[in-house]
Amino acid sequence: MNDAPGGLLGRAPSLEQIEAMAIAGYADLPEEFRTLCGEIRFIVADFPDEEIVDAMGLDSEFDILGLFEGRPVGDMGVPVTGEMSNRILLYRRPILDYWAEHEETLEAIVRHVLIHEIGHHFGLSDDDMEELEREAD
Repeated sequence: MNDAPGGLLGRAPSLEQIEAMAIAGYADLPEEFRTLCGEIRFIVADFPDEEIVDAMGLDSEFDILGLFEGRPVGDMGVPVTGEMSNRILLYRRPILDYWAEHEETLEAIVRHVLIHEIGHHFGLSDDDMEELEREAD
């Protein structure tokens, strides 16, 4: 049975605990990869905004675990005034639902979502992302 961080069996991890897992997972990635990412903020919300659900044509707010928002790598050399830093949004409730249905640890799921979102931003395939996860282990 999966156990919440800190042995909090039966208690869902907080937004802050999920954010800490994301930060730790990001720190484990190869330095070259993090350098290419530039400055990234991690934001954890219970669910995606309704605008994201609509824009992505999702059936439910549970259909997305995370989202990368930012500039494509190829466009990073051209500064834009007032631009926000890249960010990764992690959706706590959908992640927790996924966790409840699978045997993986919550930390592994958060790291997987994190790598997946960054990877798509860089145009990486699923195989490329799996290799990054192996290197992070």
